[in-house]
Formats: sequence, structure tokens, C-alpha cells
Amino acid sequence: MDVEEKRSTSLSKSSILIIVVASVERFAYKGVASNMVTYLTDVVKLSTSSAAKSVSSWSGVTLMLPLISAVLTDSYWNRYSAIVASSMLYIGGLLGLTLWTILFSHMPTSSLFIPLYLISVGQAGYNPSLQAFGADQLELDDDHHEESKTSRKKSLFFQWWYFGLCSGSLSGNSLMSYIQDTIGWGLGFAIPTSAMILSVICFLSCARFYVYKKHLNVSSPSNQNIVQATRVAIKNIINLKLGLRPRDDLHELELQEKPLKDDFNASKNSDTNFKENDETFTVAKKMLRLFPIWIMLLMFGVIFQQPLTFFTKQGMAMKHTFRSSFVIPPATLQSAITLSVILLMPLYDKLISPILSLITRSERGISVLQRMGIGMVLSILAMIVAAIVETKRLEFSKKEPEHEILSIFWLLPQYILVGISDVFTVVGMQEFFYTEVPSTMRTIGIALYLSVFGVGSLLSALLISVVEMFTGTDNSWFSDDMSEARLDKYYWFLALLALISFLTFVKLSRNYDHSNASTSDGQ
Repeated sequence: MDVEEKRSTSLSKSSILIIVVASVERFAYKGVASNMVTYLTDVVKLSTSSAAKSVSSWSGVTLMLPLISAVLTDSYWNRYSAIVASSMLYIGGLLGLTLWTILFSHMPTSSLFIPLYLISVGQAGYNPSLQAFGADQLELDDDHHEESKTSRKKSLFFQWWYFGLCSGSLSGNSLMSYIQDTIGWGLGFAIPTSAMILSVICFLSCARFYVYKKHLNVSSPSNQNIVQATRVAIKNIINLKLGLRPRDDLHELELQEKPLKDDFNASKNSDTNFKENDETFTVAKKMLRLFPIWIMLLMFGVIFQQPLTFFTKQGMAMKHTFRSSFVIPPATLQSAITLSVILLMPLYDKLISPILSLITRSERGISVLQRMGIGMVLSILAMIVAAIVETKRLEFSKKEPEHEILSIFWLLPQYILVGISDVFTVVGMQEFFYTEVPSTMRTIGIALYLSVFGVGSLLSALLISVVEMFTGTDNSWFSDDMSEARLDKYYWFLALLALISFLTFVKLSRNYDHSNASTSDGQ
């Protein structure tokens, strides 16, 4: 019985294979993105703020586009085809970036962003489709399992999925940053490109082992409902009909949108249309209820962006040599984030979750929303630690700038705190958005999770511009001269905004849980 239960809650071979493929994709992407701010400042010769805004905008667009591709995939296409087509664009972007780097001296600077944004378009279809396709592999026998076992299996998949992503990110951050800084950028971009090509070939060669969910016709009511529900949700967001509405308000929304029936001799076709409209508004209501939670997670997305930009720039201004001979590329410290995740993730189920179960007297330990909230608190602590370390770095640079430079290892605590926060918030977000959307919209659920980081990156670029506008060029917090920059003030500013978001998130989460309980009781 124990063997049978273990098998029922373990991952299938096809899902494990897809996790490995996703891990290689992360190696390729992080091998390019993690050190991009260094490439833009040292090679392309952009200013610190321009490079940070360029990387934040690129990252933001990369993570926002899945919202569009996910709707198209769930409505008009199938996930496997979307993975294959988008992987070709992805590889094309990586090849273009490698060629641009080799021909750098003959290329205008603006043309660099053509291959970068081609990577964005390719990744928009690739990542959410691959993750949803991987989760599809688990649902062969879902109808025969208890809900608790199914939930445990999905939670296990998302934890190991993120473990796989972090494993790929670790090698991408550390190995590729070292090669780029010490050997050359051409080779540093060629290796991720080759790895991505090999992973796609591996994925395609194992096509016969996958589980393919039956895809509905474009003209089917379910597909039309997805598009219509998305349209209704966006329309009401624009009209500021936001928040976690009571059931009466949602019913009023439903009545506002339904056409009045003057024909008392309604045919069977009219009844069918009414049922389809009812299903559409049910889906739209579910999506609208997710929106306030999504909004409050955006500051976590902003903080998530800092290791790619200002944490790396901090490291460049610190002593990053080991025993006077070995140079440590500042972007390599991003590996501390992924290493924290890799070390902590296996302990979560074995140690942390059982302890939390004893405390909360719940089999699961903590809810998904509570898990996300813990991660948000840890991310705020990361910003506080970053601000304190930056203040200390400035003190050292002003005392004896020629001799006494703070070691780069002082940055490790803030990187580790960001990594631990990921174990809670990122994994929780994946499960939350995947589970809370209807089964026909799972790719959209994954895209909603990714879009938190996309909008967070764009918001990060906007905040940089706003701060520059208020501080001016002479006293800019983001001065190219790191002895004059005030990143510590910026980190305190982010910590304050993140604290406000967290407190609002706690209030919304309580209402969300209460609303879910009421719905269950009603049913």
C-alpha cells in the first residue's frame, strides 16, 4: 500500500524530462541575462542608470508577453505546438545576439535590442506553455485520486520545477559570468545558445512519451468563453471595477453584461447561449478576484529585479578578488540566490512543512497565500540588509578609498535572503495562479505568475526614472561614480513600498480565504 501511495504522489518520467529541459532553458537565459548590465556598461558603454533601465525594461517585456501568448495558446492552439514554434524564435534570438557580439564593432548600438527582444517573444510562448505542459503530465489519473493526494502531487511538481530552474540558473549565473568576464563575450553567449538548441532537440525527440490533453476546436464554446472572459475581466479592470467583490456585487456585474431577453418563447439555442454566458462570467469573476492579489505582489517583482541590476553594480564597486589573484565576477553572486533555493527546497517538505503542520495543526502546514506572505516579509528584510551594507560600503570608500574597500562577500546576506524568499513566494505564486484559474486556462495562470515579474521589472525602470527626476543629475542616487551614488536610500525606499504592499496583501488574503470558504459552503 505504501509503495502504491508513493507511486501515486510521485512525478511521471515525462514531467521529470520536461523539468530537465526547463532547467537547461534557465541556464541559457541566465547565461545571457545575469551579466547583461555589465555588458551594457563595460562593452556597449551605457551609463549605470541607462543600463539598469534597459535591462529592467527588457526583462519586463520578456515576462509580460506571456499574458498574450497564453491566451492565444489556450484559446486557439495546443501547448506542444506553441513550445515548438516559440523555441525556434528563442533560438533565433540567441543566435542573433551571439552574432551581434562577434560583429560588435560594425553594428549600431540600437540594433542590439533586436535579438534581445526576439528572445523575449520566443520565451513568451515557450516558458508558460512548457510549464503547463509539464503539469499536464501529472493529470493522467487525477480522477481516481483523493483531492489531498492530487494537491500534494501538484505542489511537489511546482517545487521540483523551481528546483530545476534554480539548478540551471546556478550554472548560468556562475559559469557563464566567469567565462564572459575572463575569456570573452562571444564564447559567453555562444555556449547558452548551443545548450538551448540541444535541449529543444532532446524535447522533440521524446515526443512519443508525452501526455497530450485533448484540445478543443477554436469555434468551441469553451475556447470562446476563454477569450470572452478575458475581455470582460480586462474591461472591468479598466473601468476600475476592482477588488474582492461580495457575491451580490458580482451578481450585479453579471446582470449588467447579460442582454435582456424580450422573447418569452426562447428556443433551446437561447438556453444554451445563456448557459455559455453564465460560464463566461463565472470565469471572468474568478480572474477579477485574482487581480488585487496580483497587484500586491508587484513590489516583490521589483525586489526580484535588484540582483540583476544594482546588486551587481554594488559588487563592481567592492573588492571582488580572492587571495589577490582570483577575480570574482560580481554577477556570480547571483548564484547565492539559486544555491539557497537548491539547498532549502528539499528541506521544505522534509523539515519545514512538518514543523509548520505541528504549529498550525494543518496537514498542509500553511496555505499558499501564507507561504507567499512569508516570502514577501523575507524580501523586505533583504532590502533592509542591502541598505545597511551599502551605507557601510560608502563609509569605507570615503575613509580610505585607495586602500580600504569593503569585500564583495558582504553582499551575500541580501542575496541569500532573496533566495529564501523565492522558496516561499515564487513556488507559492506558481501553485496559486495555476490552481485558481479554470482547468482550460492553465497556461494563462502560469502567464499571470510570470507577469508579476514582468510588470515588476517595468515598475522598477519607472521607479528609477521617477527617483532621477526628483533627485536630479548632480545628486542622483544612481550616479556612475559609486562613491557618490546613494543606493542605500533607494533600498530603504523599496523596503517601505514593499511593506505597504505586504500589509495590504494580508488584508486581501483574509478576504480571499473567507470568500472561498463562503463559496464552498454555498455549494
